[in-house]
Amino acid sequence: MDFRELIEKRQSDRRYLDKPVEEEKIKQCIEAAMLAPSACNAQPWTFVVINEESLLKEVRSAASDGGINRFAYGAKAFVAIVLEKESLMAGMGMVIKDKEYRLMDIGMAAEHFCLMAAELGLGTCMIGWFSEKKIKKLLNVPDKKRIPLIISVGYPDTKHREKQRKEFSQICKFNSYK
Repeated sequence: MDFRELIEKRQSDRRYLDKPVEEEKIKQCIEAAMLAPSACNAQPWTFVVINEESLLKEVRSAASDGGINRFAYGAKAFVAIVLEKESLMAGMGMVIKDKEYRLMDIGMAAEHFCLMAAELGLGTCMIGWFSEKKIKKLLNVPDKKRIPLIISVGYPDTKHREKQRKEFSQICKFNSYK
């Protein structure tokens, strides 16, 4: 499959087959995420894979956060991305330019993960609305660290949806915003 086909195939899947995800496939997705660019090559992430059934039950509940993401109960694995300290140079840039480069870095790494998952026949959904406090406790993440997002993983039990996007002229301007 070429790159265009891959980005068209990748979607947020919210229904999964009752089939475990092979650890080797998750490792391949993490390896793809590790190749994502990051400001000053800081790589400000740690990936915590959740695939043990007893822990999955608790994480599913924390991911659904009171019913917002009920589909999380069907996920066969999750990956929590823990935000790590930036490098000195990236940290200086964050202060000088008032930009949180680490969040951009994590976004790119997460998308690399999801693209590799799609190539391997897995479905994913990035989740930003979840009980971070509960997830941190379950995964033994220190209080001072953040988990900006988690990714649900499984074999999709949905058909590919045609992407609905704004018109090109609405989202792209050349040489001037106006």
